[in-house]
Amino acid sequence: MSFGAPLGLLALAAIPALVAAYFLRRRQPPRIVSALFLWRTPDQRAEAGPRFQRFSRELSLALELLAVGCAALFLADARCGETARTSHVVVIVDGSLSMAAEVDGETAAERVKDAVAKLAREEAAGVMTIVESGVRPRLLAGPQLESARALSALEAWRPAQPAHDLSSAVVMARELSGSTERRLFLFTDGPPPKSLALPPQVEARSVGRSADNTALLTAQRHDEGGVATVTVRVGHFGAKAAKVTVRFEAKDDAPQTQKVELQPGGSAVLRVGLKTSQPVTVSLPDDALAADSRVTLLPSPLADVPVGFFEGLDVPALAAVKRFLAVAPGVTVASPELLSIGPPDTRARLTLGAKGATRSFIGPFFAQKAHPLLDDVMLGGAVWTAGENPPGRVLLSAGPVVLMSEEDDGAVHLNLDVGKSNVQRTVAWPVLMGNVVRQARLGKPGFPRRHLMLGEDVPVVTTAGSTWLVRSPSGEERAVLGVGALTLPPLPAPGRWELFKDGERFDALEVLPLDPRESDLRDRGPWEVHAASQAGVASLATVTPRAFWPLFVLLALLLVDFWLTARVPKSQLPVGRGPGRGAAPR
Repeated sequence: MSFGAPLGLLALAAIPALVAAYFLRRRQPPRIVSALFLWRTPDQRAEAGPRFQRFSRELSLALELLAVGCAALFLADARCGETARTSHVVVIVDGSLSMAAEVDGETAAERVKDAVAKLAREEAAGVMTIVESGVRPRLLAGPQLESARALSALEAWRPAQPAHDLSSAVVMARELSGSTERRLFLFTDGPPPKSLALPPQVEARSVGRSADNTALLTAQRHDEGGVATVTVRVGHFGAKAAKVTVRFEAKDDAPQTQKVELQPGGSAVLRVGLKTSQPVTVSLPDDALAADSRVTLLPSPLADVPVGFFEGLDVPALAAVKRFLAVAPGVTVASPELLSIGPPDTRARLTLGAKGATRSFIGPFFAQKAHPLLDDVMLGGAVWTAGENPPGRVLLSAGPVVLMSEEDDGAVHLNLDVGKSNVQRTVAWPVLMGNVVRQARLGKPGFPRRHLMLGEDVPVVTTAGSTWLVRSPSGEERAVLGVGALTLPPLPAPGRWELFKDGERFDALEVLPLDPRESDLRDRGPWEVHAASQAGVASLATVTPRAFWPLFVLLALLLVDFWLTARVPKSQLPVGRGPGRGAAPR
């Protein structure tokens, strides 16, 4: 049993007064009868004034005591079992990476966990809803989960999100609260929200503490010829200059170290080469935020792109393509092909040639510059000879003539007569063909990228007829739904994520816990924003309405007591009329 308004139990103070009233008796008026034999069961009466005597109406007293108890239960809003009163507390916790910063032997996340547990006790929380903010806010506990289970889920919380806006998490919490006026509690470590306009029902509190920090800001790896070239940027967020030692390690090569001196707020770029095909670990000395002081870079060689040719490709076009393939890294003529090249009206991934009557153009050329196939393609001084317009979405045109198009399935059409053009002899040709090969490489099953920053969407390519899933660093698995080139939402935790195909490991990527905005801890500190007074009252609302069963029992008891007290005892009934005998006056 629980009580929504414990002060209502003060109504039980009426019980002593009620019992005392039943012990007190006053002098009763004399009863006049015509003869003593008519007063067969005389009642005792007080001789003078009120005094304590043994009461004789126990049933009426018991009913009235029960009525007082029911009144107290109604006023105290008593509830039992599933209908017990539950106070709903809605909490928003900042999921930023900086919440893992350890200052004075305690992280900001640990201080938030203690503060939420204290809040649950102060608010007498029956159920809780806990939302973690992030690029995409997520539900940590709830909605309206039992407080003990919600706090247990919060204990397993490990914040690791990039810098983000808290507004989306606040909106999500308001939707889950069940009332637009319910008070929301926000815990963060960031600076006071200057650009964030908090709703009046949000009570915010920062548990952050200022600290100096040196961090890895970016990290890249490129593998070629058995050599891994690692490039990192190191930044220092402190009040004084610092000398930092950066260590590069691989299992199959000797470790390397580089020392760099950084000014407050400054950064430096370091580059090393390691003869290794194993993961490379880059580390800094531990400081306030250990997460941004160590990263692991996976091998990132260029994926091989096997190329095949359809019959019918004219000789100049075939020669131009083979000249490019001879110098392109990671491209070979092999089967089964990942990139197929053929003449128009074939099912090749890249068709090259011109149909029908041809026309030559020297410009101007109108290109979709945002398309990756046309990155850095400069056609100045080029002569482009084209024929009939190919199908698909227009990527490059000259007036009404379509020079390059792409279909929905990714097939690319180059409306180009190589024998009558000079495009293959300009700088635009290797760049254009390189973009085509890059797009084909990105279409290979698996992760096109081996390293992602926090908060980045995840590109992945799957094939039909197989079961694909992604496994987190902690061992949790999530299915990959869809076929082809997909984009998954940002992965919620840094570390190594593995891609499985039909239960076997297929590929892996590393989510790097790097974000310059989260590594800067100099502006962290305590602050509070109090909710408006009317929102504080709204937070006392219950999830379920008040129970009225004590009130109904109270009314029933009063009716029974009224019937008992109104009934005249047999001892006080007038003597019935008998033979030759009249009624006795009272």
